[in-house]
Amino acid sequence: MSRKSVVVLDYGSGNIHSAAKALERAGASVALSRDRGAVMEADGLFVPGVGAFSAVMQQLSSVRGDELIDRRLAGGRPVLGVCVGMQVLFDRGIERGVETDGLGEWPGTVAQLSAPVLPHMGWNSIEAADGSVLFDGVRDERFYFVHSNAAQEWLLPPQSPLPPPRVTWADHEGRFIAAVENGPLSATQFHPEKSGEAGLRLLENWIRSL
Repeated sequence: MSRKSVVVLDYGSGNIHSAAKALERAGASVALSRDRGAVMEADGLFVPGVGAFSAVMQQLSSVRGDELIDRRLAGGRPVLGVCVGMQVLFDRGIERGVETDGLGEWPGTVAQLSAPVLPHMGWNSIEAADGSVLFDGVRDERFYFVHSNAAQEWLLPPQSPLPPPRVTWADHEGRFIAAVENGPLSATQFHPEKSGEAGLRLLENWIRSL
């Protein structure tokens, strides 16, 4: 059986090489690209993101990554966003008083956590959603987080007859969204590529679903 093809969106943000290596270990055929044809034809698109929300949005827009993500989703083509690559999927982000429009795939605002110690850095447990595909076999594992901001409420109402999104939570002096599975669009606030065997299993689950 041929490997599923995954493009890691190469738009100038994130450690794309560690992501590519993890995806390869998880069983995918991986390319680093921003080419429209490659992005649209791949079985899966992996969207990394590190740093400020506003900078990631600017970098995405500069290579028309926002349009590519939207086009893939409109065609039911799977996308996985990670860390700030997840955050920008929401309507907006507020960071150090600066409000920036996101991709608007989900309603809601990404804002600073209320914890006294930030960033939230290190291993943390999660409350996996019922029926989660991503967390099959790793519901009780810990994953590696490094962030100060997150989406802290889920605002998308049920859209019958579509199945409801599966929302996974974590806690750092307050609950925040750790992962979402919503049709072809999935995302994690933590870094699966830095989360050892649990993260590798999660990537395997995603690749298997493509």
